[in-house]
Amino acid sequence: MVDWWRGATLYQIYPLSFCDSDGDGRGDLAGVTSRLDYIASLGVDGIWLSPFFASPMKDFGYDVSDYTAVDPSFGTLADFDVLLARAHALGLKVIIDQVWSHTSDRHAWFDASAASATNDKAGWYVWADAKADGSPPNNWQAAFGGPSWTWSPRRRQYYFHNFLAEQPDLNYWAPPVQEAILGVARFWLDRGVDGFRLDVVNYLFHDPSLADNPVNPERTAATSPSRMQTHRHDRNRPQTLEFLAKVRALVDERPGRMTVGEVVDDPALPRQIEYVAGPRRLHTAYSFHFLAARQASPDLFRAAIAAWEATDGWPSWSLGNHDAPRFATRLAGDDPRHVRVLMAALLCLPGTVFLYQGEELGLPQAKVPFERLADPFAIASFTGGAGRDGARTPMPWTNDDRSAGFSSATETWLPLDPRHRAMAVAAQDADPASMLAFTRRAVALRASEPALRLGKAEVAASADNLLIFERRLAGERRLCVFELEGQETRLAAAGALVFQVQGDERLEAGKLVLPPFGGAVIAL
Repeated sequence: MVDWWRGATLYQIYPLSFCDSDGDGRGDLAGVTSRLDYIASLGVDGIWLSPFFASPMKDFGYDVSDYTAVDPSFGTLADFDVLLARAHALGLKVIIDQVWSHTSDRHAWFDASAASATNDKAGWYVWADAKADGSPPNNWQAAFGGPSWTWSPRRRQYYFHNFLAEQPDLNYWAPPVQEAILGVARFWLDRGVDGFRLDVVNYLFHDPSLADNPVNPERTAATSPSRMQTHRHDRNRPQTLEFLAKVRALVDERPGRMTVGEVVDDPALPRQIEYVAGPRRLHTAYSFHFLAARQASPDLFRAAIAAWEATDGWPSWSLGNHDAPRFATRLAGDDPRHVRVLMAALLCLPGTVFLYQGEELGLPQAKVPFERLADPFAIASFTGGAGRDGARTPMPWTNDDRSAGFSSATETWLPLDPRHRAMAVAAQDADPASMLAFTRRAVALRASEPALRLGKAEVAASADNLLIFERRLAGERRLCVFELEGQETRLAAAGALVFQVQGDERLEAGKLVLPPFGGAVIAL
């Protein structure tokens, strides 16, 4: 039997922004449950829930203060159980975020660790003495800006954090930490979840020598101090893979469960491949290969496919998520035709596909004024745009009230972009020409075509404006052709059209005729 997650399409939910059931302007678990029928109507195989755990919300749930408790703003464990049962009744798998590289500084573990250097949790986090002049132990730079070290007056030492100072990194060199995290995994697996999405999974271990990171040779293009160095000593350590073998063994004890890792590195693809190489690593992983891109060239897709051709590992792909500006704006310039062809290309890729909430509607990056920004990274790195908050604004369900059916509140945690209201689910649901209808057709194509879901892929040589690759499985062959530069194109082709992107693609006289941003899947 084929593992359910191979070739699956999963829908990412950012709970704060999906649906608010209690009128406080913030999404919650009961709100998610109320919309599961809609998600099932997309034809996807399951959902990925971003964090809903107890948290001070300094980084909106990615700073966990209790791994086994639901934050009251999202509801209760009972609400999660209802969500899980309803999803399973609809045939949807549920994978949940696990943020294991760091906790909140409000976590009881950190409170104990910071209290003294001699208690039983003293070594659960990464502590180091100051240099003789009082400066941090080394040059490591945090992703959100500034040094990766913050002084603790109680411990009279610095502690390490890859992100905010309120997100101290766990010390995986301490065996009790590993056991505690495996215990967290058991808790949620026993509750019935189908898998884990592991946040920045290559950040778990650090070099205990605390050696300085070297200078990034590409630093002239860097947009932050963190990117001015090569992160050789504060992430990507080989011991991470040894710990993941323990995670894999635990998950594999329960048939049908899976892990997908977020692997953040530059270059992206080699590290992504490394983390799924063999049966003792992750089941699948995704990288920022597409998420960090600013141009959706054929070469971008070709590189993704070609990198995996000689491997036995299983990739995952997404064009957008809660950490990246919406792909409709970032990659397609808000051109609806361009958005469609990119969605189709994504859903024809080998591997597992993740769709981020609102992408099925073609939502553009939202405009959020500076005074309404909530994301600490967006605020710290502000250069005029909305940053991550532009991809996190409320999901538009209707176009007939101020909050677009997201909430009964007149003020939501992030403002709704007026452009999104016109693109709401209710405005598109019954329109066969809508982006929503197109996404449903493209998801159904992937689900119904074994070669697209599970087949091998091989890139074909083509003109610069074309992305062409073939998917093959057990004698079944599908040619996937996408025009990504906005040029009408004709090319030699034969077979039968099984899918059209814009609707006016056609085969005539031995040629495939593509309109600008056209695309087709052909049965050979």
